[in-house]
Amino acid sequence: MANLDLSRSQDLNFASLDLNFESFRELARNPHLDIHGKIGFPTSYREGFEPAIFEDILTKLPRLTAEEGLTVADVGPGCARLPRMMIDLCAQRHHRLILLDSEEMLAMLPDVADVTYKIPGAFPASAAELRRVESAGIDVLLCYSVLQYMFVDTNLFDVVDATVELLAPRGLALYGDIPNASKRLRFFASETGKAHHRSYTGRDEDPMQTLGTSLRGKIDDSVLSSMIRRAQSSGCDAYLLPQNTGLPMANRRDDLLIARP
Repeated sequence: MANLDLSRSQDLNFASLDLNFESFRELARNPHLDIHGKIGFPTSYREGFEPAIFEDILTKLPRLTAEEGLTVADVGPGCARLPRMMIDLCAQRHHRLILLDSEEMLAMLPDVADVTYKIPGAFPASAAELRRVESAGIDVLLCYSVLQYMFVDTNLFDVVDATVELLAPRGLALYGDIPNASKRLRFFASETGKAHHRSYTGRDEDPMQTLGTSLRGKIDDSVLSSMIRRAQSSGCDAYLLPQNTGLPMANRRDDLLIARP
């Protein structure tokens, strides 16, 4: 990806950027971006939605609120409010929280004694260090709105394999907010999606995308299905879950849950 123009304001067109781990480091250093822009989101996509997003996460990772003293890993937490909510919850429930991200992102998150431990580096390469510091395994792993960038940087089977190896017995891993190109195309091919498009754009025209549009370089049904099968063949259960309909991109994103028996 070409270097980002750090003189630009909040109005970066994130959809047009091929973001990866290194470019997120650059966003983190950009003084012109707010906490949402630093993680690649327009403010309107996240501002005010974080409590609902976090609640949706907790419904899929119920051990976080039902138990105490767990080992929790947050992969690619960024620097906005979601990881701060996770830090507060882990402090309340006496969980140990391990945060894995770039040094630039981690530096913007608070250090809480006996709660947070930070590992700089990209996942799944950083999984080796995570296994070293937590040899007994991870009880809950969260990776929210990051898998699409791993798809650029690494083999997603390596991501699944590292996750399965990290999970302790009864461990849960949630890869959340995954853009599913197939789901997006299905939505905009539907009458509901066409009406949504007309309302959003204010124009009486159908979406340009149609079934049969090239999905090159994008996560789609086949990618997610293969990840599920990979986890299952490694001894875990795996499920594709919908997001709460109140979330801003629920009509085109999915969550992937991996559960070790």
